[in-house]
Parts: sequence; structure tokens; C-alpha cells
Amino acid sequence: MEKENEKEKDDALQDASRKVTIDKLKELEKELEEAAEQQAEDVAAEEAGEEVSEESSEKSAEETTEEAEAEDAEKEASEEDPEEKTEKPKKKLFGGKDKKKDKLQEQIDELKDKNLRQMAEFENYRRRTEKEKQAMFETGAKSVIEKLLPVVDNFERGLGALKEEEKGAFSDGMQMIYKQLMDELEKLEVKPIEAVGKEFDPNLHNAVMHVDDEELGENVVVEELQKGYMYRETVVRHSMVKVAN
Repeated sequence: MEKENEKEKDDALQDASRKVTIDKLKELEKELEEAAEQQAEDVAAEEAGEEVSEESSEKSAEETTEEAEAEDAEKEASEEDPEEKTEKPKKKLFGGKDKKKDKLQEQIDELKDKNLRQMAEFENYRRRTEKEKQAMFETGAKSVIEKLLPVVDNFERGLGALKEEEKGAFSDGMQMIYKQLMDELEKLEVKPIEAVGKEFDPNLHNAVMHVDDEELGENVVVEELQKGYMYRETVVRHSMVKVAN
């Protein structure tokens, strides 16, 4: 049940992540469309302004040409070319258009950068909350296992204290319940720590007694007084052991 709840929470978090990302992309797309529409309006306005400017320039050129024909050749040579006059406002208009395009591109780049930063921040937040959630789950599971271990110890003491003539249907039923309990703990990745015959390891074993025996090697566990357990890669309870030499 806990795994199903955990899976549902993970799915909910992933759905929320996808929803936020989609909303951000939709906002960016909307802003880009508005910027493109504004750019199209600006370009249309500039083209209309250019047409008016060109018409006025052509009229001015025609008037200048008529006046120039009435004057002598020396004045004609010294007059400015009307085409040069018409080129100046065009350069100015095109220069303004480039500036507006550059400004619009800067705004688009800024929006893209902002969106990428927000997506990166959300991804970091998702990873951080996932780690915190996993740590909380590990802590809770470890606490529950610690409370179950004394029950397991009492089962083992009770079954070990039964004499052969006392064994029967009742003891068989208790043995089956004990086996079911150990199977469930194994599914939860809880396993006993091997101790007897192994070299003493302070990370796994807690030495409460020592014995000198020349037949045994150095720092060898000769007896397990209380069984230790591990949850995944974490020690839930150290084995209480007797160590030789």
C-alpha cells in the first residue's frame, strides 16, 4: 500500500512538472506571437511612411528639374542631384527599422533565457524535493523496522524454548506466522547480518564479550547474542556478539 501511495505521489509530481512546463511554453509562444504581430505592424507603418516620403521626394525632384532647365548650364552643373536628396530619408528609415528589429530580437532572446532559467530552477526543485521525500521515506521505514525487531526476537525465543514433546499444531502455526513475517521483511529489503564465523566488523557488529581460544583465529565472531539487521544498505541494529582473541 505504501509503495502504491508512493507511486501515486510520484505520478502526481511528474504530472505537475509537465503541466508547469507546458504552461511556461504556452506563455512564451503567446509572447512571441504578440512580438511578431507588433513587428509586422511596425514594418507596415514604416513602409507606408517610406511611400509618402518617396512621393514627396519625386515631386520635389520634378520641381527642381523644371527650375534647373530655366537656368543656365553653370547653375545646372552646380545643383545637387535630387536622387541624393531622396536617398537620405531612406537611409534614415532603414536605420530605424534595423534598430527596432534589434530591440525586438533582444526582447525575444531575453524571454527565451528567462524561460530556460525557470525550467532549470523547477528541475532543480523537483530533484531536491524527490531526494527529501526519499530521505523521509527511508527514515520512516527504518523507524517501523526497529519497532518490529523485538517482536521477531520474541518469536525466535518462544520457538527455541519449545521442547520436542511440546511441539504440535500450535507450534507449527506459530512457525508459519514467523516465516510469513520474515518473508515480508525480506520483501522490504530487510535482512539479518551474518555474524558467527565471520571476522569482527565494528560497522556491523557490537562486541560485548571476548574469549581466548587458540583454536580460533583473531577477531572471529564465535557467538551471536542478539541478531542484527540491515535495511537496504543501512544498519538498523548491530549484531551483539562474542569475539575470540
